[in-house]
Amino acid sequence: MTFRAGLLAARGHIVFLLGLAAAFGIIFALETWDAPHGAAVAGPVVEASADIPEPAHAPLDATEMRAAEIAWAYFARNIRPETGLADAVANFPATTMWDTGSFLLAAVAAERLGILPRAEFDTIVARALETLASLQLYADLLPNKSYDTTTLAMTDYANLPVDGGIGWSALDIGRLLISFDAIRRHHPRHAEAVQEVLNAWQIDAAVRDGVLIGAQPSEDGGLVLLQEGRVGYERYAAKGFALFGYDVHAAIRLDDTLRWVEVSGVDIPTDARGDDFGGHVFTVSDPFIMDGVEFGWDTVTRELAWRVYRAQENRYRETGILTAVNEDHIDRAPHFIYSTVLGDGVPWAVLTDNAGDASGFRILSTKAALGWHALYQTDYTTRLEAAVADQASPEGWATGPFEEIAELNTARAANTNGVILTAMHYRAFGPLLHPIREGRELDARVEQQQTAPLRAGSRPEARVE
Repeated sequence: MTFRAGLLAARGHIVFLLGLAAAFGIIFALETWDAPHGAAVAGPVVEASADIPEPAHAPLDATEMRAAEIAWAYFARNIRPETGLADAVANFPATTMWDTGSFLLAAVAAERLGILPRAEFDTIVARALETLASLQLYADLLPNKSYDTTTLAMTDYANLPVDGGIGWSALDIGRLLISFDAIRRHHPRHAEAVQEVLNAWQIDAAVRDGVLIGAQPSEDGGLVLLQEGRVGYERYAAKGFALFGYDVHAAIRLDDTLRWVEVSGVDIPTDARGDDFGGHVFTVSDPFIMDGVEFGWDTVTRELAWRVYRAQENRYRETGILTAVNEDHIDRAPHFIYSTVLGDGVPWAVLTDNAGDASGFRILSTKAALGWHALYQTDYTTRLEAAVADQASPEGWATGPFEEIAELNTARAANTNGVILTAMHYRAFGPLLHPIREGRELDARVEQQQTAPLRAGSRPEARVE
């Protein structure tokens, strides 16, 4: 028998032996492998922060209650009687689904804090949901990116009517879905009206293969579908879809999209998908604050948010300039800015939505200042809270003072006041979507379980009858 013939004859035994060797190798690797003791996120492993504060929730003090009342005053003045929707910017009759989500979350928080009477809450929410169910939809599928709040005409971002609309935003719809869940969770009598809105829309069009999908018109009159979302915003908005059972696994996961960049001595999260993938990458405060005050921390967001915050505190230590950066409206051109921790790879860049330079328009963001303070209650956030106190007025909270310009920034916006209200709710009760049970301490057995060391599990043995 030739050597080749011998190999062929023994091939079954050889395959078995190779498989056995591979199995032993895998078992040995698993038995000797230690999980990295870094942050519970992908990308280069960084050491997990051990000093993240977790202040207890407590009834609002007079300053916090005033902050919440002022925030609701914005909505009380800016809900349009014609449609029941609130203006995204004071006295400008337009809104997006993102800002409508802020409005509805603000209403839930205001009612739970005792600012908005139950009957008035019911009227406001019922009217808004009725309007949302009746909207003309982009491509007869999903809400347009912007609507006139007096006529419900589909518009562009300048609030000019556009026949057929300008597309839909999956990120905006995700935030609105979060508000829908808050409504049906805390006020199940409105669950049927929420479902009527969902029945009128084709939510499935905004997800594909686990990612978020937006749309815009094509040159030939059709539509162009685009993946939406970058670090922070993508994961936050995807949670809204997940609440309603949609598959957004790829948008939630971070293992192939996250990277770390050092800014002011802190490795902060940014997105590995840059110019080659299309779109801009802005690391700002908003999605991390909203994730915390609405959902509560998970092992990933706890670490990401703390690092975004710490970089801002460190900038203050380095420069003496109080820093709380965010996306925000301002009262002059370019009217909307992304004041970033890292913007398209540049630390502390201030950019427009198309990455134009807006470096002279950085503001101390009111919602970032009060949001970080609600979450952490540090000496630095106490300074931030004091620094934006003068942004309050009977018309609501202004978006924040300019860092370099001596003139006032008079812009007031739904998202600013909505984030502040949910932040005050967090201080009082905990996350909006799973509040701490009032008047009850954590059961000692659960506390012991949560702090006990874990050991490797095993498959239960088969039970013999």
